[in-house]
Amino acid sequence: MGAMTASARTYAAIVTSLLAVSACSSSTQPAPVTSDSVPALTPEIVREYDRGDDAFTQGFEIDGDVLYEGTGLEGSSFVRRTSLETMTELDRVDLPADLFGEGITVDGDTLWQITWQDGVAIARDPTTLAERRRVNYDGEGWGLCTQTPNDRLVMSDGSSTLTFRDPTSFDVESTVNVTLDGNPVERLNELECADDGSVYANVWQTFDIMRIDPATGTVTAVIDGTPLWNSMSATDRGGADVFNGIAQIPGTDRFLVTGKYWPKIFEVRFTDTAPVGQN
Repeated sequence: MGAMTASARTYAAIVTSLLAVSACSSSTQPAPVTSDSVPALTPEIVREYDRGDDAFTQGFEIDGDVLYEGTGLEGSSFVRRTSLETMTELDRVDLPADLFGEGITVDGDTLWQITWQDGVAIARDPTTLAERRRVNYDGEGWGLCTQTPNDRLVMSDGSSTLTFRDPTSFDVESTVNVTLDGNPVERLNELECADDGSVYANVWQTFDIMRIDPATGTVTAVIDGTPLWNSMSATDRGGADVFNGIAQIPGTDRFLVTGKYWPKIFEVRFTDTAPVGQN
């Protein structure tokens, strides 16, 4: 990585701190969010895939037989296409060194990629990953996904707000605040727009995924990803960072999930761990 801006240095310091936490015992892990009003789900591991540990994963999405992944950090951000069948990399394009990559999504014949504090969204060819154009937006960019029935993009910015955008112009159409038991859920990160209309969101610095009703912003289930972390060896956890990355396998009840610098991708189902009111 080359010279970093002050914001990038701040982020790097946070990352260093998180890596230190990762190396500690499970007693240092953040406690999962609990609620008496919504189901608590757990990831049932269907299959594990080994991968390189060079991806500071920010965006994760499946389109057809391709897994798309966007990564972050200034000077080392890239976007790539991976075969869903073989989990081998097909193509990869680096971002300019001054851009910090964040979430990605495929909308028809466009792959959108947002940036953290650069205020730039890049429209790419989803087959070649070539850049077609850029648009500017206000605020930070964290996660991104596409709601197919409503033909709109859903974007997170690290707060409790989801922003809905036009998939062509990238203009803001509306927003919704995400709440659990009436309280705002902050640090919404990577997003997945699921087949059932729900939006799934990683919560930064935790092992939690929120299942959200995008019409109201209400959390309808909480998923604890801690078992995935615990299933990895101490060696695998040694260089791994926070939980981030969720992509539904289209037409199934299964998802691919991973984390920043995680050397594994997990194929999972989300199953009930306790009835509502007994979480």
